[in-house]
Amino acid sequence: MPEHTPARVRLCSHCDGFASAKVTLGGRDCHGHLRTITAHCPACHGTGTGSTRPATALVSTGR
Repeated sequence: MPEHTPARVRLCSHCDGFASAKVTLGGRDCHGHLRTITAHCPACHGTGTGSTRPATALVSTGR
C-alpha cells in the first residue's frame, strides 16, 4: 500500500517554526518557582508559520 505524505507546512523563515520561547528572568518568586516570560517571534507573531500573503501585500501604500 502506498504511504501518504502529509502536506508540508510553510514555516517562518525567521524562527523555523519555533515561534515562542520561555526565557528565565533569573531568581525565583516567593513560592520557589522560576520567573519566566514568553518571547514570541516578531516576524510571525508567535504562530510559527510563514505569511500566506504575497510580499507586495505587506507593503502599505500612501497617497
